[in-house]
Amino acid sequence: MYRETNIRSIAKGVSWRVVATTTTIIIVYVFFGRLDLAIAAGLIETVLKVALYWGHEKIWQRIHWGKKRIEPFNLWFTGLPLSGKTTVADKVYEELEKLHIPIERIDSKDIRDLIPDIGYTREDRNRHMHRIGNLVKTLQNNSISTVASFVSPYRESRKAIRDMVTNNIVVYIKADIETCKERDYKGKYVRAISGELQNFPGINDVYEEPQHAEIIIDTETTSPDEAARIIVAYVKKHYVK
Repeated sequence: MYRETNIRSIAKGVSWRVVATTTTIIIVYVFFGRLDLAIAAGLIETVLKVALYWGHEKIWQRIHWGKKRIEPFNLWFTGLPLSGKTTVADKVYEELEKLHIPIERIDSKDIRDLIPDIGYTREDRNRHMHRIGNLVKTLQNNSISTVASFVSPYRESRKAIRDMVTNNIVVYIKADIETCKERDYKGKYVRAISGELQNFPGINDVYEEPQHAEIIIDTETTSPDEAARIIVAYVKKHYVK
């Protein structure tokens, strides 16, 4: 996860030697009553042991025994548009960052801004999910976990993600259609109902609820902060110990 740099190892060695050398000088002076001898012994010891400490640290960095690798995981947030996926996923990402593990945030809006010609038909969405699956898989190959939020309305595309990546955790952000409409500050539901937006999950396209979600959060009864606590606790229990 994090590699100890040479300069950090040296700084740690120097700070420790200041304490240790002072102790050595005091002991030599107490026993021999000669300040010059005490200072000389302290200086010689400092130079030798800083070098030895640095070498000792570098040797242990090369030894894998006793190290435990945190297996990368993928938190996959799915739910109707405006169900609260992005809000909860953002909070979860912020909390997981505090654990100092390699982790990246992936949101559907950011990806569509990068690739604006992605369609919304079932075929387009499934093809898009395969792209995202490959992205997550590449990150995992580099020991990076992910927090991803996508409507991903079809079971076959969510299954494809589960088959492509390791340690996939489906988080179903549940909210009924009326609640989502009330949260529609972007006016998307209104546009979908009027026919301006096609292939809109919950209105003129289906949203197939997950049948095997690891975590289900009902945002009508659970606040975003509480939802984040539940999800982070799950991750800590199963993947970050």
